Formats: sequence, C-alpha cells, structure tokens
Amino acid sequence: MKSLSELREEIDRIDREILALLNRRARLAQEVGEIKKKKGLPFYVPGREAKILSKLEEINQGPLPPESIRAIFREIISACRALEEPTKVAFLGPQATFTHLAALKHFGTSSDLRPMDSIQEVFDEVEKGRVDYGVVPIENSIEGIVNYTIDMFLDTDLKISGEIFVSVNLHLMSKEAELSKVKKVYSHRHAIAQARKWLSENLPKIEVEEVSSTAKAAELASREPGTAAIASEAAALLYDLNILAKNIQELSKNFTRFLVIGKTDSEFPSGRDKTSVMFSTKHVAGALFKALQPFAVYDVNLSKIESRPTKKKPWEYVFFVDIEGHRKEDRVAKALEELKETCSFFKILGSYPAGFKE
Repeated sequence: MKSLSELREEIDRIDREILALLNRRARLAQEVGEIKKKKGLPFYVPGREAKILSKLEEINQGPLPPESIRAIFREIISACRALEEPTKVAFLGPQATFTHLAALKHFGTSSDLRPMDSIQEVFDEVEKGRVDYGVVPIENSIEGIVNYTIDMFLDTDLKISGEIFVSVNLHLMSKEAELSKVKKVYSHRHAIAQARKWLSENLPKIEVEEVSSTAKAAELASREPGTAAIASEAAALLYDLNILAKNIQELSKNFTRFLVIGKTDSEFPSGRDKTSVMFSTKHVAGALFKALQPFAVYDVNLSKIESRPTKKKPWEYVFFVDIEGHRKEDRVAKALEELKETCSFFKILGSYPAGFKE
C-alpha cells in the first residue's frame, strides 16, 4: 500500500496533466471559435454539447457518478465557450432563485448571466438580441404548469433550445441563531405550499407572508430581525443566513423544469431529444382525438399535454404538447405533418436535448 505522501505526489502529478490537457482543449476551442466567427456559425450548439456529455457518461467507468461527470464537464465546456465568446443569458431573477441555479447548471459559471424582473422581460431581452438565450420556469412537479410562460409562446417566434431540471430543496434560514426567535416567515407562494406541513408542525402561530421569489424572501430575512425565509442553500450563502432547518419541503422528489429560449432550436438530433408544439383544433366532435392519433400510429410518445385559453375567442383552447424525439426524426416528422393537417393553428416551438433529473 502506498504511503500518504506517495499518494499526494501522484495526485499532484495527475493534476498537472489535467491542467495541461485543459489548456490544450481551450486552445482548440479558440480555433473552433475563429472558424465559427468567419462562417457566421453559432458559438453555442445544444445538440453538440448534449452529445459530448452523453458520450462521456457512456464511457465513464467510475468511481465518479454520472451527475458529477456532467457537472465537471459542463464547467469545462462553459469556460472554453467563454474563450470563443461569453454566452449572454437572461433569467428570471434575482440571484439565488431556482431559475438562477438552473441557468448556472446549464450554461456554467463562465457565462454572462443577467437577472430580469419578469418572464416577459426575459423573452424581450432575447427577442431584441440583447442576450443570446433566456431561462424561464415552465412547470413544477407538485405545483404544475407556469401558465404565463406557455402564454408567452403564443406571441413570440422564439424557440426552445434546451430544458433543465432542478431539484427543489427548501431550507428555513435567518439571521437569528435559534428557531424560537423567528416571528415571521417570508417566501414565494409555491415554496410556502411545499413547506406548509413543516410550518404547521414547527411554527404554527407564526405569520407567513408571500413575496415575489425565494431569493427576495432571503434578502428580507437578512435585513429584518426576527424573520426567516424559505429558500435555497444558495440564497443562504448569498445573504449570509443561518440555516435553521434543512429540507422542509413536504416531498423529497420535487423538481422544477425550466426552458432555454433562443432565436433557434437544436437543429440536429442528439439522440435524446424532445420536441414541443402548440396547436388548436376545429371546434367539432372528435377533433382532438384525430389530432393526436398520428402519434399512436407512428409510435411517438407524448410526455405532456396542457390546454390554455386562446384569449382571442371564448371557449377556444390551444394545446401545448411535449413529444419524445427530434422533429427531424422520420417518425416524429410524419406524426407532426399529419397533426398539422388537422389543426386550425399549429406551431413547432423547438426540438432540444432532454434534461437530466439529478
């Protein structure tokens, strides 16, 4: 068995090798960036990055788990992409919200991340070309769909180029060091709903106030004595708060899904893709059945279907559908073409690499 000093020397040697290889990769990325710039090609290619991560996961023999491999290489890719050109990303702010965590998880810390005050502002920034991409919430596994995000797609030409899943772990945090000194709790309404059982058992007589985000709650708790916030661990770090209780959400498997929006979607299949579409049917018996029938015929799985009022005529609806597969795959393309023929309104929102639930 090797001694501690021998093991440390070997680790140091491997670190030097890793450093040399990282810089070699970075120089190659710079050359790629120059070629892309000359040809007018996008610097960020979602399908290409998804394939890199999938291939690394496939050949990984451990002991590092797949989620660690993805996290490490996302940061490597982010840093190398920044040498080509820093990716500008708008997200529903402020900092330390779960949307901010989603943007960091997808684009890495080397990207230029910009907080926005509303979902509409995120869409506007992307449409006006002030940023390259936007990150917005679309649904929570407990609270359901974010209707405002779906409605925004009715009036925009922006596409979905990616999706991100973030595990929602909620903690009670405060400047106070003891739970007994907390007299008021702030948080977003979804976080309050997810922590209601814990609150009723541990702080039954305490006032609970809804605010615009979990990060806003943490900011208020950092300024007001005797208050606490329900928020993420990142918010506790950002606002220097004590975590008085961890994981107070009712269900442990609670995820929020986010969408990456941009001027284009992922043009080529990555091998693990989704396609999102919106459509309306004629107001006749069996219209929805006929519209969805091609997916069964071509063995295409629907992972989600939601309906929303069109807001143009009472009792008329638009359907939002997630499909497993890329729009350029033969069976998906055929199903979409037949769907389009039955619709009064049809719109492909984009094909993109499917996210990982980590």
